[in-house]
Amino acid sequence: MTAPEGPVLSGPVRELADRIVAKYPVARSALVPLLYLVQSEVGWVPREGMREVAEILGLTTAEVEAVATFYTMLKLQPSGRYVISVCTNPSCSLLGGRRLYERARDVLGEASERVTDDGLFTVEEEECLAACDAAPVVTVNYTYFDRVTEEQLEGMIAGIREGRVPEASRGGVPGDLREVSRLLSGERSLPGPERQPASATGDDGA
Repeated sequence: MTAPEGPVLSGPVRELADRIVAKYPVARSALVPLLYLVQSEVGWVPREGMREVAEILGLTTAEVEAVATFYTMLKLQPSGRYVISVCTNPSCSLLGGRRLYERARDVLGEASERVTDDGLFTVEEEECLAACDAAPVVTVNYTYFDRVTEEQLEGMIAGIREGRVPEASRGGVPGDLREVSRLLSGERSLPGPERQPASATGDDGA
């Protein structure tokens, strides 16, 4: 999972970027949607993608990077196809959130803080997921799983590895990070990259 060679937003994807920009009375308002569009293409937001977004919007790369670094849902390094976020704020920690985070790291290994060797997982410790009434909370690609136990977490991980992505407490079955990013760009007119079985590996898997 290295930086892409050549343009990220080219061909029909560049046309889609232009349509996104056209939705806004001020072009720079499309900045975050375009960053999600970049992420939907390569699974993260490389500097080349930021440069292309800057060129489209008439901004500097530094201005784009300042926004990209603010939002944790925009990944600035290669990430797994399934980002597991575990809340460890007080409400969740008191009900087992810290143990969930540690269990996820035990199961997936320390490399999971970046991306696992199979390209499937990234594990994040979240400051707050704003669902204290359902603690402890875990999200998979920002889709919520409520009142998660350690056994359920292990089952979720095993299911994803086997190509059986579990249905969330709210929001249905999570797509992979690229699919979710395409939705967050505000566009569905072009399909995201074809969904592979969750157990598929390779450099294009994140």
